[in-house]
Amino acid sequence: MQRAAQFYIDGQWVEPALPAWFDLVNPATEATFGRLALGSAADVERAVVAARRAFATYSETGVAERIALLSRILQIYERRIDEFAEAMRVEMGSPITFARNGQAARGPAHLNALIDVLKRFEFEEQRGTTRLRLEPVGVCGLITPWNWPVNQIVVKIAPALAAGCTMVLKPSEYSPISTLLFAEVLHEAGVPAGVFNLVNGDGPGVGAAIASHPDIDMVSFTGSTRAGILVAQMAAQTVKRVAQELGGKSANILLDDVNLEEAVTRGVAACFTNSGQSCSIPTRMLVPRHLMNDAAQIAKRAAQTYRVGPTEDPATQLGPLVNRNQFERVQTLIQRGIDEGARLVTGGTGRPDGLAQGYFVKPTIFADVTPDMTIAREEIFGPVLSMMAYDTEQEAVGIANGTDYGLAAYVQSGSLERARKVGRALRAGGVHLNYPQADFGAPFGGYKRSGNGREWGEAGLREYLEIKSMVGYGA
Repeated sequence: MQRAAQFYIDGQWVEPALPAWFDLVNPATEATFGRLALGSAADVERAVVAARRAFATYSETGVAERIALLSRILQIYERRIDEFAEAMRVEMGSPITFARNGQAARGPAHLNALIDVLKRFEFEEQRGTTRLRLEPVGVCGLITPWNWPVNQIVVKIAPALAAGCTMVLKPSEYSPISTLLFAEVLHEAGVPAGVFNLVNGDGPGVGAAIASHPDIDMVSFTGSTRAGILVAQMAAQTVKRVAQELGGKSANILLDDVNLEEAVTRGVAACFTNSGQSCSIPTRMLVPRHLMNDAAQIAKRAAQTYRVGPTEDPATQLGPLVNRNQFERVQTLIQRGIDEGARLVTGGTGRPDGLAQGYFVKPTIFADVTPDMTIAREEIFGPVLSMMAYDTEQEAVGIANGTDYGLAAYVQSGSLERARKVGRALRAGGVHLNYPQADFGAPFGGYKRSGNGREWGEAGLREYLEIKSMVGYGA
């Protein structure tokens, strides 16, 4: 916890200019386990100066040097992977098995994928007599959320390093410990001074200073749509590039030829990923109307098998929500679903039986949800599934697309060709057919109010590059 009082700027651990203090609370116990120093615009200024100075030399490094750097980061991370899992268990309530196999494992997965991309990526291309060059965009401001702490910092830091950029990172104040660990990994790997800088803080104090800073060339933000709009407004004053991954309300269309037991059971599991605290999970399950009652009973049985409890228990599947505000918000939305007439199949308000403390939520299933209901429109961010009926395939597509969001969508069918056809009609950045394995090279990002730009793999690398046309360069 020593590092929680310091920032990492210009290759050194330093004291904040004028710290405010934020209590770190274990969401499973509601006990305070440490204090985090929150920074200010003065700390951001110091970090930006270091990043700007480092950009002059780091942007000129060769691809082989960057691959070697990323490979060292990967090796050190893998050696400390259990530390990352434990940090996320404590700071954001991830059950230890998921913290290790789901959360912490994302670091190596993304690093390996990006190293593979960088080995074959062409930064220059000849078109006629014009030479096209892809060059690092510059100093990047990176703002990350609490729900997938390591995943989100790696998919920003790694491509920025791969592109030749320098950066200033502000992680969420609710999940800073895993980020501080990652800063130690970067330091040990030999990231040059000033290339990576870390300033902890909240949105108004540090996030706003990053988004509006005139010497930051790009902002990459992951978080709520509301906060993303504010970031974009502040960034617009200096016409900097903005890449955003925001909210989601993803539909999971079950076509009438599915194995219903399997499709519903796996759909519940997908919705409950990370205790429902994921922007791209399928939180709206669209079911043929004549199958709704059977599907609801399958979902009930599936939800009731989930073990909610202490995060240190390897058998625990669902942990708490990240903080009291999130817990109370989800409780309010569950009650709203009941009040607006959705059929509560299982779960509901209050903590699960036997859990008197911690921000735990009952695994909850609603059936007969209609598109006008709040729980069909708003992102809940908890283990809550809304089941919606449809009569025709065309209607299902309309319901799926009838949202402000467009981050992800899911289609299940006994016919892959039929699933492909429906998938083409869905307005979402990522469409998942028949519960596929994760593809860490696939572009990740959304349509509409789910953001702009893409992360993961080659698409993520390209976000950190500018295109230069050298006209008249010659053949």
